[in-house]
Amino acid sequence: MTLFEHRFVAAGSAEPPGDDTGRMIQMMTGYWVTQVVRTAAELRLADHLYPDGATAAQVAEAESLDAGHTFRFLRACASLGLVGSTDGRRFTATSLLDTLRTDNPGSLRDLALWGGAESHWLPWGRLADTIRAGSTQAEAALGAPFFDWLSGEPGEAEVFTGAMTAMTRNLAHHLVDVIDLKGATTAVDVGGAGGNLVQTLMQKHPSLAGIVLDLPHVGVDADASAAHLGVADRFTFVGGDFFDKVPSGDVHLLKFVLHDWDDDACVRILRNCRESLEPGGRVLVMELLVGEVGTPGLAPMMDLNMMALLTGRERSADEFAALFERAGLKLADVTPSASAVSVLEATPV
Repeated sequence: MTLFEHRFVAAGSAEPPGDDTGRMIQMMTGYWVTQVVRTAAELRLADHLYPDGATAAQVAEAESLDAGHTFRFLRACASLGLVGSTDGRRFTATSLLDTLRTDNPGSLRDLALWGGAESHWLPWGRLADTIRAGSTQAEAALGAPFFDWLSGEPGEAEVFTGAMTAMTRNLAHHLVDVIDLKGATTAVDVGGAGGNLVQTLMQKHPSLAGIVLDLPHVGVDADASAAHLGVADRFTFVGGDFFDKVPSGDVHLLKFVLHDWDDDACVRILRNCRESLEPGGRVLVMELLVGEVGTPGLAPMMDLNMMALLTGRERSADEFAALFERAGLKLADVTPSASAVSVLEATPV
C-alpha cells in the first residue's frame, strides 16, 4: 500500500481499489484531502464540535461562514471519517478530528495549517520546473527563497514554528528513548525552535542543562514551553544563527536541520558544532534515512518536499558520513527509533 493510499484509508474511506485506474485517481486527488484537513484546522472545526457536536448552522455562526457551504463541507468531512452524524443534521467529532483540537496536548493543528498553506503547495506546483532546472523554484512561486519569504510573513512564520513544534512533540519521546546522554551536562538544541526535544530530555535527566539556538523571534515560545514543562531553571534560549556560531555544550542536537540545506551549508553547520563541542562531546543528528530504491517509507517523499521548498535533501547514512568527514567528524553510530527518524552520532576525528 502506498503512502497516498494510506492517507485515504487513514482518513476513514474504504479500502482503496486494487485496480491501477482507481489507485491513480486517488493519487491525483490526494491534495483534496490535504485542503479539507487544512480548512478543518483553520475553521477550528474540532473545537466547535467538542464535546457534544453541533449543527452546520451553529458552526457557521461561530465562524461567520455560509451555512449551506458549511453543511457541504461537513458532509465531505463525514465521508473521510473526520466527523460523524446519526441524523444528517448534527455532527460530532471523531477521534481523528480530535487530533486538530487546540486544547489537545498532542494537537496537529499547526502542522495541518502549514502542510496545506500556499507557502507549501505553490512551490510543489512547480515540481516539474524544479526537476528541469535542478534547483528549487520556491523563489519563483513565492517571490523570495522560502526562509527569506518566511521572515517577511510573521503570521506564516508563527504557523511554521508551531508546525515544527508539533512535529517535534510527536517525535520527542521516541527519540529521547534512544538518545544516550552518557556524561553530558549541557545539551544544545541547534535550530531547536520551541525547544521541545531538549526540554523533554531535560525532564528525563534532572541534572541536564538545555540550550536552544534559533532565530530571536522564537525565544518567547521556547521560554514558555520550558516553563510549562517545569525546566525553566535549567533552560536558556540563545537568539542567533547556526551559520555564524553555536553555543558550547557536551551534546549538540540537530533534528530536521541538515535536510533543509545543501551539502556545503551542512558542512558549515557541522563545523560550527564541532568547534564549540566540549572535550569528549558529540553531535547527534536526527533525520529520516533514505534506503534502497523501492524501500517503502516517508523519506523519498520528504526528499521531494525539500527539493520543492529548499536547497536540501534527505540522505542515506553513507551520505551523512561523508558530510561528517568534511566537517572533521566521524560517524560513530546509527540508532533507529520507534518512529521513522534515526539518530546518527558523530564525534570529532
